[in-house]
Amino acid sequence: MYLFPSSGSKKHLVTSIALALVALVVLWLGFRASQPQLAQDFEECVEQVQARRPSSDERHTFMTDCNARFAGRRKAGGGYTYFDFMQNRNFDIASANPTAEEQKQIDREYLAFLDAQRREAISADLAKRQNEQLRADLEGMRQPVGPPMVAAKRPLDRSKSTRCENGSLTCSWAKLSAAVKKAFASSSKTSPNPMVVPD
Repeated sequence: MYLFPSSGSKKHLVTSIALALVALVVLWLGFRASQPQLAQDFEECVEQVQARRPSSDERHTFMTDCNARFAGRRKAGGGYTYFDFMQNRNFDIASANPTAEEQKQIDREYLAFLDAQRREAISADLAKRQNEQLRADLEGMRQPVGPPMVAAKRPLDRSKSTRCENGSLTCSWAKLSAAVKKAFASSSKTSPNPMVVPD
């Protein structure tokens, strides 16, 4: 048959079990209070970190943990907002972290943002090229072109004019110049070469 321990040892056993349970409860509460893991959002997580008054190294570690766990930030009027630094804009979300559907919407917006950025870059490049071409054209217009190109006209032979009125200055001038030309032409043919010395 089984013998029950004496009442003194019974008390000792109950006390040991009670102390073990108390130690477990204290450990559980201590662990719960030491980690800001039960926070519902970023702001509550930060409040828990500040309440602990950790050292600067612990504070940095806890704040990094808060940032990693909660993407959204509480809005003053209620609800949460998520800042996407890639798009440099905020998105309203339902809770402290975006849901799967909200994340898909943010991703779709990001793809549209990238497409708009690509189109802007192409437009800017095209505008730059057009501006450079316009500047080159303007520079070309500023360069001196040289003497104006005029179609060469043959001089009129006024001596062969068929209609010459006597007494007009044009007719007299034409007759005079023709006579001078004939005189020079005939004198150059008849005059001896001055360089040649006769024997």
